[in-house]
Amino acid sequence: MKKNVLIIGAGGVAKVVAHKCAQHNDELGRIAIASRNISKCQAIIDSINAKGSLKQPGELKAYAVNALDIEATKALIQETESQIVINVGSAFLNMSVLRACIDTGAAYLDTAIHEDPSKICETPPWYANYEWKHLDECKDKGITAILGVGFDPGVVNAYAALAQQEHFDSIESIDILDVNAGSHGKYFATNFDPEINFREFTGTVWSWQNREWTPNTMFEVKRTDNLPVVGEQSLYLTGHDEVHSLSKHLDVPNVRFWMGFGEHYINVFTVLKNLGLLSEKPVKTAEGLDVVPLKVVKAVLPDPASLAPSYSGKTCIGDVIKGQKDGQPRELFVYNVADHAEAYAETDSQGISYTAGVPPVAAALLVARGDWDAQQMQNVEQLPAKPFLALLDTMGLPTRIKEGERDLPWDQF
Repeated sequence: MKKNVLIIGAGGVAKVVAHKCAQHNDELGRIAIASRNISKCQAIIDSINAKGSLKQPGELKAYAVNALDIEATKALIQETESQIVINVGSAFLNMSVLRACIDTGAAYLDTAIHEDPSKICETPPWYANYEWKHLDECKDKGITAILGVGFDPGVVNAYAALAQQEHFDSIESIDILDVNAGSHGKYFATNFDPEINFREFTGTVWSWQNREWTPNTMFEVKRTDNLPVVGEQSLYLTGHDEVHSLSKHLDVPNVRFWMGFGEHYINVFTVLKNLGLLSEKPVKTAEGLDVVPLKVVKAVLPDPASLAPSYSGKTCIGDVIKGQKDGQPRELFVYNVADHAEAYAETDSQGISYTAGVPPVAAALLVARGDWDAQQMQNVEQLPAKPFLALLDTMGLPTRIKEGERDLPWDQF
């Protein structure tokens, strides 16, 4: 049974992860939080103490580490005796942290696919460019590595697996819908790391259609859906991590990801992009300074974690799944609705961070208990969905299934 958790990262998602680990420290043991900025780690610890989140008295410590430094990360894993590492730092860190876990024997969990800072929207499937290259090594060494176990990717993968196993004989399409119907009150801001956020939308939009990779451009393809609680929303076809694993592991000819955007976001994004301010390539200023425009934009935008106190409204994220059951066509929407204000009241974080931060802690608990201690590298859809969704029900992210007018908790459907 694995115990003691090292959290890499100190942003909004890391704060949720830390709060939730604290709420379950009777099972997860000691908690270490590490990033380059130790003061951010300490601020998270202060938040946990202020909220009284620790389930029982236990160790909660902050550390400074550059997670790109594999040897330093290995040393920290060993110093803290951490058997589970939850990587919620930048997506640029994945391969370094994964290597440290493989070398030390710790279980590895992350919430997003690895990215090379110099490359955007690489040739799909994206996992094959980085993480999946270590499939054999993890299996040979018995290393548990669970990839993309946030909400999307993560919970939506479990939704797809549950639907395939329980509710369909065959599936024709999986359309993942992600809507944030909340308001942060700022002129413009992103809900997570601006650099990672913008990189998702400036390159080719890859989707899996008719069993092949299909390219589009951002905001080229639109749909409108009337969703539970949040109502009618406009969503746009977007490239995203989970499409790249679901297309491999589930025998489904069409897998797409759609994200909701308001007109204001689209207008600001378009201006920034057309001015070249979202480029990841360095440029030289008139003063001879080399700067990366995207990093400058990131520096002037609000820190996503700072949005939490004034955030209101709700999110709705789920899978529209179409296929056949008992010879008849069927369509289900498997989904969750989360509330920004409720997330802040519990964890000092907004709803986007909450939906991303709760699932890796549920996964860590399943690893600690043995249910998900796979001793190999796997994506979420390859693991048992029911214990994961059952835990999420108790941890603040309940799942529902809607079919026509019928709308019930997933375990009553």
